[in-house]
Amino acid sequence: MAILIDRNSKVLVQGITGRQGGFHARLMMAYGTKVVGGVTPGKGGEWFEGAPVFDTMRAAVRTTHADTSLITVPARFAPDAIMEAADAGIKLIICLTEHIPVADMMRAVAFCKSRGSRLIGPNCPGVMTPGQAKVGIIPAMVAEPGNVGVVSKSGTLTYEVGFAMKNAGIGISTIVGIGGDPVIGTTFVDVLEMFENDPETEKVALLGEIGGSAEIVAADYIKNAMTKPVAAFIAGRSAPPGKRMGHAGAIVDGGEGSADEKIQALEAAGARVANNPEAIPSLLA
Repeated sequence: MAILIDRNSKVLVQGITGRQGGFHARLMMAYGTKVVGGVTPGKGGEWFEGAPVFDTMRAAVRTTHADTSLITVPARFAPDAIMEAADAGIKLIICLTEHIPVADMMRAVAFCKSRGSRLIGPNCPGVMTPGQAKVGIIPAMVAEPGNVGVVSKSGTLTYEVGFAMKNAGIGISTIVGIGGDPVIGTTFVDVLEMFENDPETEKVALLGEIGGSAEIVAADYIKNAMTKPVAAFIAGRSAPPGKRMGHAGAIVDGGEGSADEKIQALEAAGARVANNPEAIPSLLA
């Protein structure tokens, strides 16, 4: 079993004829993901690696019966692409695009909720259920199938920890990269709840970073609702206050959102916190 995606997921790529969209669509197809089509306005009627291209999401969903969409379009078009997917009935929308204005994302997130669609991202690496499907940019070689769920703000951390787990003989049920922007569609708690309810996920790795309160809220959920063991890592211990590090949300302001604060909260909740990413496998074992 897996959460969010599996071998039966039918995926549309919005922006499939672009350089990034096409590149990652090919890798997804090579992994075995069912990419059933793509959408690029003005390119309807063309084909991409055997998959049809449509002008609109409504036409694409009507023809392919897709349930998942990957957003690879530039930031100025991404909010409308997200809302078009939700309006067309797509239940899982994964947005890779970064640099989307906060106000635009607030509008897109609210629209998705009103349509009953789940948004992952933006500015995220996507979702991967090893051995079944991957939607996004997570490299195929970083994980093998197993029973550990991984949820992360950072793509790079995800790949590093996934590969370390693989080398230690630890498999993964599903990887979910939620993104590190200030406004995102799916939170740590959302994914932790899915893993808690997934009978084939026995342990969880949570990879966070400085800035915001998402990890503090996650610690509260772990303490009060999680029955499965959690190992965690928080990046940014040495980051200077007031300086953004990587993601738009990774900034410590007024003493809030620091690595120490989050580590203390997670440890108080019963999670085991690693000093470096490579230590995660030993905590899980």
